[in-house]
Amino acid sequence: MRGRACRPGCVRKGGSPLIQENPAPAGYRSFALTYRQPVDHRHPRRGTFAQRLTLLHKSTARPMVLHTNGYDLTYQGPAYRAEPTEIVDGNQISTEQRYFGTSRPRPTDWTKLDIRQAASDHHRLIQALKPLYRARWISTGGSKGGMATVYHRRFYPHDVAGSVAYSAPNNTDDRDDTAADRFLARRGSPACRAALTAVQREMLGARRAQMAGRLSRWAAREGYTFRTIGSADRVLELTALQLPMFFWMREGEAGCDRIPRPSAGDDVLYTWFDGAVGLSGYTDLHLSPVTASFYQLGTQLGFVGLAAPQLAGKLRYPGIQEMRTYVPRTIPLRFQPGAMPDVDRWVRHHGSELSFVYGEDDPARAEPFRTGRGSRDAHVYLAPHTSHLVSIARLAPRDRARATAALRRWAGLDGRTAPLDGPPAS
Repeated sequence: MRGRACRPGCVRKGGSPLIQENPAPAGYRSFALTYRQPVDHRHPRRGTFAQRLTLLHKSTARPMVLHTNGYDLTYQGPAYRAEPTEIVDGNQISTEQRYFGTSRPRPTDWTKLDIRQAASDHHRLIQALKPLYRARWISTGGSKGGMATVYHRRFYPHDVAGSVAYSAPNNTDDRDDTAADRFLARRGSPACRAALTAVQREMLGARRAQMAGRLSRWAAREGYTFRTIGSADRVLELTALQLPMFFWMREGEAGCDRIPRPSAGDDVLYTWFDGAVGLSGYTDLHLSPVTASFYQLGTQLGFVGLAAPQLAGKLRYPGIQEMRTYVPRTIPLRFQPGAMPDVDRWVRHHGSELSFVYGEDDPARAEPFRTGRGSRDAHVYLAPHTSHLVSIARLAPRDRARATAALRRWAGLDGRTAPLDGPPAS
């Protein structure tokens, strides 16, 4: 850690933040920090980069929560508190992941972006801060951040006293995506599934040219391009294929009545589809900041390619769901099939002090983490009628009490429960 605390807005020479104090919730102080990490923890003298962090400080006597969302720090404000932080009334360190945001080595050696190097970033940071924050440490994250939380525990199981991973998929065999297909085939009512299929067929059927043209004209007006994906038509096909997964992650059962009918006008259909899949996210401007995410999916984490027999005869681009679609050709992709099975075995045979929290309707639980005979004090919870944005607060009362008690026990607190009125994990 560099520098000393200062008043809000202070910067060092050259205009870059040293330690900046930000607005904070009552009882806290919030700081923007950087911490210098080796590009390669196996060879620490071969270059470094500055990893961005935010610190919510309450008291060195309170537990510390290590929080990651798996991406960069712009996805949350400096005053954001994760649910475990609220439950234990603790401090919080939020980390920007390596190769995201400004936490990126220059030049960029993509071979140094893997789950062990990222876990070592967390380990080194914890080792640096534990002499100051000597109370129990907890780690947490949601979705890709939940995955990163588990990977850190795999390689450094004793860094923290317990972990809560929200909505964390566990793709142990990247060649087989049938679990996701089966899961989506059971979500919602037959009428809801049929309505989604009808939208897919409309987007890639008689109205395909109009919809792709509309997307292309919008991009031209806004100055956006589709060089990475290839074209507006390719974006349309890719997002139509993935529509069921996005719908159940973001909308869930409550969204079934809002799916437009095939007879809906072009404006209604396009607007709803754009809201469901986020078409702007496939422009080069929006893909570039998350290239590291697709790189990780294409080299270690694995990805889901959905089967679409209902779209037979309407698909033009075989293999478009593969991660190579999202990653520039100048960046090599070589998948490591042993990475995720290794983590899965550790959870089932050695994992301890772990809580996995899933939403009932979330496709992330099509391939969930599971405990095994060798895991200890490890739990899997399911929140009813909930999608990807899940929380302990949304569990059934009995599970909520158990998950809360486990977390407070790991944090070294007494058995009394704290209010669960905070925002869901994301």
